[in-house]
Amino acid sequence: MDIEKYNQTLADLTAPGQPFALDRVRIAGVEYRNYAAAPANLGAYFAAMQGHGDKDFLVHRDTRYSFADTYHRSAALAAALIEDFGVLPGDRIAILSANNPEWIMALIAAVSIGAVAVPMNAWWTSEELDYGIADCGASVVFADGKRLQRLAPIASKYDLRAIAIGEPPEVDMPLTAAGALVEAHAGAPMPAVTVAPDDDATIMYTSGSTGHPKGAVSSHRAILATLYSWMLMGLAQKAADGGTGGDPSLQPAGLLTIPLFHCTASHSVLMMSIPIGRKLVIMDRWDAQEALRLIEAERITWFNGVPTMSAELQAAAAASDRDISSLAEIMAGGAARPPDQVGKLDKTFSRSSPGIGYGLTETNALGTVNAGDLYRARPGSAGRVVPAVTELQIVDEKGQSLPAGERGEVCIKSPANVRGYWNKPEATAEAFVDGWFHTGDIGYLDEDGFLYVVDRIKDIIIRGGENISCLEVEAAIHLHPAVAEVAVFGLPEERLGEQVGAAVVLRPGQTLDKDELLAFLEPHLAAFKMPVQVWFRDAALPRIASGKIFKRQLKAEYGAKLAAAARGA
Repeated sequence: MDIEKYNQTLADLTAPGQPFALDRVRIAGVEYRNYAAAPANLGAYFAAMQGHGDKDFLVHRDTRYSFADTYHRSAALAAALIEDFGVLPGDRIAILSANNPEWIMALIAAVSIGAVAVPMNAWWTSEELDYGIADCGASVVFADGKRLQRLAPIASKYDLRAIAIGEPPEVDMPLTAAGALVEAHAGAPMPAVTVAPDDDATIMYTSGSTGHPKGAVSSHRAILATLYSWMLMGLAQKAADGGTGGDPSLQPAGLLTIPLFHCTASHSVLMMSIPIGRKLVIMDRWDAQEALRLIEAERITWFNGVPTMSAELQAAAAASDRDISSLAEIMAGGAARPPDQVGKLDKTFSRSSPGIGYGLTETNALGTVNAGDLYRARPGSAGRVVPAVTELQIVDEKGQSLPAGERGEVCIKSPANVRGYWNKPEATAEAFVDGWFHTGDIGYLDEDGFLYVVDRIKDIIIRGGENISCLEVEAAIHLHPAVAEVAVFGLPEERLGEQVGAAVVLRPGQTLDKDELLAFLEPHLAAFKMPVQVWFRDAALPRIASGKIFKRQLKAEYGAKLAAAARGA
């Protein structure tokens, strides 16, 4: 890439009067660089869908919706929310479903009328949903049949009205079908609602080190700052690469493989499709062979998923004769990609450019990007900071900025940062300091500004792109009457990056095996949080001088056991 051309393009596009012109804005007492020409809100951003007219937008199984049709159906849902459900600006609208077109329409409808969209983890159990609904105070929920079955046992506790996505199931709770609402309000224009840039737009739940998931509250401005930053970077990279990057005769087309309740999917896949007119092909579940079929059939040009997915796609493609020549970009996010995977991708997808992004729910996924030749040269790096409103620094334990090469906590400042955690002022104050979000990740910058993430401070496990709170899993295990103490920690796992390990000490005279423990945990934890490895110990758990459990020793001990077992196999 021509770095000088890249920097000059950035300067040109951000100059006064240009599409990405910069100004300064003060948010909660902190000043940030800001995009002066960005829309006032996400409703105005989504309204641009109408400009793509009858182009395919959403493809799911045998159903296709154009950009215009998707927007009109979203407008009908928005009218129904106001007229039939009495939704007001600031009301929380939960979305609880597998990926499908109605999920997307519900999001567009909610944010366009000033409501706060709350995408919930579709894998949560009834117990976890009970916490989420109580925490966010949702008044309306869009949910598919499988999730409505989980909501039914707790629905009577809340004044919660449900809109069924797809065929309404037989459950003991009042339901209205989303399809019926669209029909009843067909042709209604998108309601005109005044929404300010710093009004709340979304609450997205993220698991950290403090037990229950925290709701990260984002404004309209914050999400738009992420989208504009990615657009700016993309235009600059295209100019620096001489305009190369795929067949210009093809409509941009992306494969939606990851859950929309993650920023990676809702922002980089869904929302970034609006300005470029990108078709989205929705997969019901991840399957590498089906992904190859869809890439060939729908002429997919862009792929994004957790690193596990691109690895499995590469392995499947290496043994396939399908025509996947349309694929121009293979991105990854949500977890680190092993450096050796970059070379494999490059060899199998010789016409595609690999890339990876680093960001968090709290930053609306904005942080760093590494792509193309720069990624090939530094496959272990998360990349350089995304221009032009984002700042990144590495700090020591006292919060002092560290020079290149020294390890410390990664901190990010930009208008894309969320305003804090819903109903959790103490956690907000701890994580957000003078506009800087303290990520809990340990990393360093090299002399050229490339970020390398090497460890974590926070007590979390990242499994297939999903954050798992060790404390939450420990609390669930502690509920079993036979358990005296427990430590939960992450262990390496080739396919998903990490797996959940647990060391358990039982009370005197008690017995318990792994299967019994997992059966007990089933109502309390979503499947992805379940321990994969469980060790029952006779001796007490090791502790450091402060009395805290010495998890580093446990990880080393049981990691070595797993490695030895693998070598023996």
